[in-house]
Amino acid sequence: MPTVNAPVIATREALLAAAQMNVVEFHTSNVTIAKGARTADKPDRLIFDFDPDETLPWERLVEAVNVLRKLLDTLGLRAFLKTTGGKGLHVVVPVAPTRAWAPAKAFCKAIAELLVCTFPDRFTAKMTKSTREGRIFVDYLRNAENATAIAPYSARAKRNAPVAMPIAWEQLKQDLRNDHFNIRNVPGLLKRRRRDPWAELADVDQELTDAMLRQVGVTSS
Repeated sequence: MPTVNAPVIATREALLAAAQMNVVEFHTSNVTIAKGARTADKPDRLIFDFDPDETLPWERLVEAVNVLRKLLDTLGLRAFLKTTGGKGLHVVVPVAPTRAWAPAKAFCKAIAELLVCTFPDRFTAKMTKSTREGRIFVDYLRNAENATAIAPYSARAKRNAPVAMPIAWEQLKQDLRNDHFNIRNVPGLLKRRRRDPWAELADVDQELTDAMLRQVGVTSS
C-alpha cells in the first residue's frame, strides 16, 4: 500500500493555523483516521460527484441526483447531499469501514455505469470532455484511495467565494449552484436554520454488503 502524507486538522487551532497560511479550500479523503491508527485502508463514505455540462438546467441535475437516490434506496443505502460551490452536486453515502478501497470504488463505478446504461442520453462516466456535451458526468473516481473531495462548509477559491454546503433533499426546489451559498451569507444561514440536514449522518448504521455488491455486478472481497 502506498504511503500518503497529508495534514490532519483535528482542532479549531489547527484549522485557524491553516487559514493563517492562506488555505482557502479544504479537500478531504473518504476515510476517517481514528486516534492512534496507523493505516487508513477502509473508507467510511462513498461520494458520487455529479458534474453537469454547463448548458444543462438545474432541473436536469435535480432529476439526476434523485435517480441515484432512488437506486441507493433500493439497495438499502441512505444518502446525503451537498453543493460543491460549483456547478455540480455531491451525493454522499456514509458506510461502516468494512470494505477495502478497491471494492468500494468498484461499487461506485458499477453504479455510475448502470446510470449510463439506463440513461445514455443523460449520463456519462467518462472524463473526456467530448462525452459530456448535454450530459452529466458521474465521477466515481472520488472513491479512489488517494482521491479527495471538497469538504462540507469549505469555501472555494472562486469568484464570490462560494461555499460547499450540506443541504436537505427538499431544498432542491431552488437552484443552489455556484455562489448561492457563499462566505457572506452562510454564517447567517447557519444561525437561522432549524435543523442540520446532516445531523444524522454520523449515526447512520449501514454497510456495503456482499448482496449489494452482487446486485450491481461486483465480486465481493
